[in-house]
Amino acid sequence: MADLIAQGPQDQQRWRRALPDAASGREILLGRADSDWNVPWDSMISRRHTRIKVHLDHQIEIIQNVHARNPVFYRGRQSPQFKLTVGEHFVIGETTFTVVNRPGASELPSSENVTQHAYDYTVLRRRHFRDANSRIEMLSRLPDLITSSETDEELLVRMTNVLLQATPAATAVAIVALEDDAAAENRNRPRADRPVRILHYDSRGFEYDSAQVSARLARSAIENRESVLQVWSPHDAAQSGFTTNEGVDWAFCVPLRSVACRGWAIYVTGQSATHGHFDPRDQNATPPDALQDDLKFAELVGSMVANLRQTRRLERRQASMRQFFAPIVMDALANQDPAEVLQPREANLSVMFCDLRGFTQKSEEQSDHLLELLNQVSESLGVMTRAILDCGGVIGDFHGDAAMGFWGWPIAQSDNVVRAANAAIQIRRQLALCNELGESESGHHFQHGIGIATGNAVAGQIGTIDQVKVTAFGPVVNLASRLEGLTKQFGVQTIIDEPTATSLMEMRRNDRGAIDGIESPIVTRRLARVRPAGLIQPVNIYELSPASESLNPTELATYQRGLEAFIEGDWSVASEAFACIADRDRPSQRILGQMARQGQSPPAGWSGVLDLEKS
Repeated sequence: MADLIAQGPQDQQRWRRALPDAASGREILLGRADSDWNVPWDSMISRRHTRIKVHLDHQIEIIQNVHARNPVFYRGRQSPQFKLTVGEHFVIGETTFTVVNRPGASELPSSENVTQHAYDYTVLRRRHFRDANSRIEMLSRLPDLITSSETDEELLVRMTNVLLQATPAATAVAIVALEDDAAAENRNRPRADRPVRILHYDSRGFEYDSAQVSARLARSAIENRESVLQVWSPHDAAQSGFTTNEGVDWAFCVPLRSVACRGWAIYVTGQSATHGHFDPRDQNATPPDALQDDLKFAELVGSMVANLRQTRRLERRQASMRQFFAPIVMDALANQDPAEVLQPREANLSVMFCDLRGFTQKSEEQSDHLLELLNQVSESLGVMTRAILDCGGVIGDFHGDAAMGFWGWPIAQSDNVVRAANAAIQIRRQLALCNELGESESGHHFQHGIGIATGNAVAGQIGTIDQVKVTAFGPVVNLASRLEGLTKQFGVQTIIDEPTATSLMEMRRNDRGAIDGIESPIVTRRLARVRPAGLIQPVNIYELSPASESLNPTELATYQRGLEAFIEGDWSVASEAFACIADRDRPSQRILGQMARQGQSPPAGWSGVLDLEKS
């Protein structure tokens, strides 16, 4: 792997970054600002100056942007486009860009003449710096450097720069990582042989062969969770297991103790001017104070980076979870371990499926207005999710132009049914407003269907804590999805199952006729007894609607009289009842149509169940 080093006129004006793999096809935009890789110190570099592309033959192509003000120099000449290889460089303004090899991790055996000193982090923290002021001043700048790093790549670049500046004897700094347990198990690799990856590497010079990282030292420090310092005689350097290059005589590795940086470590190697009275071959000798100071500083940098990265990880997790959980649920999670709370478990849920109708057809009919259609679908999905969250629910999943939500997990809610009903009413009202606006401005109009079922199901998080995906599964979830599909067949907007309807009907009504906790008066009416496609047992289904949009009490009584006669097999009475209200009631039309297809007589063995797989 090759790196690109940018070096400005001052020592601290530099960075080193890994060039992308040629197979990825990724191009890097290099510039002063608003680019993939920024060089903020050089005003002669345009905001977006050149593109960098790595070819399969390992050559690196540089292509100058036509709008770049100043030329790119390669081999002493202005070159708007050229290819170079490892060891070569190009210049823009006052900055030199050099391509160098990135060293790997060495698995050489250790030398007998290398001394090893392990340090517990609590012991290091009690140690006092000899040059405390300069170290503290450097540490004080670290939080701003870290928090302003928008990517992990930028974080590692700044982290290694700080360590190089603060460790005068260091020749190279690397951030390394050990393959995690899951990956090692998948590869059937024992812990002792897990490979060490170099996440980022930087060195002081532009040497072609930089000092390699000792995989053995890194693995030992990470697995034992303790800082390890190795010191050896210069003449033993080439034979030691802790470097494969001459010119260095010490190396240390500091593990980062944080879930956010699991398996990461800081690796530093360098050369002391002299060991003084310290004999590296004396296993009882104390390492020089300067090396111990450098080790302590790296420990503090690692601790600060790990803690700040953990904080940012938690912030991202919270932001991600807010997309799925209502504020009331977030409050409940605040003082608990999210991994434990989000663990899948059985709970009593009210599950809702809400689907938009007509998008596919309209996208075919109005292909020249696809962007407007997509915007309206996004707005409608936003209405659904806001209603679910506003009513204390959890966003379970999205299926194209449909959303799923549920109540009763991760915290128990005794008013599941009321919350689900309120969400359905809110969606109905808000989508009606959206449709009015859509019709007036673009002529687009979407219908929707909502299915709600209540019962036991398993709910929980699937995937990692950083990629929150929560869902519910079980028969009640399947039923809610089927009920949503039935809304189209019966021509209504919301269908609920019997447990949901029974709970609503049993609740105490206030003086206005509304159920306590529900925003406005509602009506539930039994629509039919059906066997939805894919289900074995028949279920009673009910319509849920605002009282203001429902049939009047007399009409509701007429429908119920017709339904009872239909179920009992007295279809002549049923036809007469449904015919009275069919001109303004889609469910009546649906059942009249069913009877007409059967010749106005119940089939043999009639049980009062509409078998929707056969209808």
